[in-house]
This record gives sequence, C-alpha cells and structure tokens, in this order.
Amino acid sequence: MSEFTVRPARTADVRGIHRMLDPYVQRRILLGKDLVVLYEAVQQFQVAEDANGELVGCGALHVMWDDLGEIRTLIVADDWLHRGVGRGIVEALEESARQLGLKQLFCLTFEVDFFTRRGFVPIGEHVVDPDVYSQLVRSPDEGVAEFLDLAHVKPNTLGNTRMLKTL
Repeated sequence: MSEFTVRPARTADVRGIHRMLDPYVQRRILLGKDLVVLYEAVQQFQVAEDANGELVGCGALHVMWDDLGEIRTLIVADDWLHRGVGRGIVEALEESARQLGLKQLFCLTFEVDFFTRRGFVPIGEHVVDPDVYSQLVRSPDEGVAEFLDLAHVKPNTLGNTRMLKTL
C-alpha cells in the first residue's frame, strides 16, 4: 500500500485541486469554483499527496461564524478511496478548526456514512439562534446559504444531507 501525506495547500496545488474538482462539477456533485476563487481560498485547503508528490485528495475549511465552520470541497481520487485519505484530510481540517476556536463543523454531503463515522449527525433547519441567522443570511457565500437551507440553493443541494459535528 502506497503512503500519502496530508499538508496545507500551496498556490502550486491550485491547478491540481481544480483538476480534481472538475469531474465532480460536471456530474453536479460539487459546486464549481473558478481558478481565481481557489487561489483566493488556498489557505483554507489541506491536500493529500502520494509518495511521488501527486495530489490524491483535498478538502477545505471555511469559517462561517465565530464558532462555526464548514468542511467543503472534500475530494479523494478514485484510486485512493477507502485508504484513509478522506479521514486524514478531515482530521487535519478538524485540527485547523480547533486552532481557530471553532466549536462546530457543518458539511453538505452525499457521503452520509463517511461523515457519520467521523462524528457528524444530520441536522434540521434551525441550528443557529435568530441573531446569528440574521447575520449569516447576509453572506454572499453559497456554502452559508446551503447551511441555512435557503430556497435559492435548493436545486444545487437536492439529495445532499446537511450534517453537523460538535468539536
């Protein structure tokens, strides 16, 4: 079994992240991101690379509020599925979340079993207090809209499960 390492992403990884993301965008599993958006968010990403330095997975931590973050853009190359890559990336993202002082992590996913094994649970509609909701609803970020379960993102989220983990 080949080894892999998880590390913070660098700008040199952005085109590789974009290539990994593209097939999932084509299949409407993940939202597309322009290269410029990925460069702007590179500090949010952790990547997994094999012994040859090839990217085999990625994931990002997006801060949504003072104690709330989202795991997004979690991708593992097909050849590396079921080999601990996704778990390693999520663990690195959770550690980053703790260092930032976050207490809860949200994800929107088709991979319910994977996230359940990591301690996430499905959530309903009202998971933040009204004062926080009134601030979050102002965000232009699609992930925040997905978290709040706003109607304008419903076509992009059909079949996904909204999940939350307390750190």
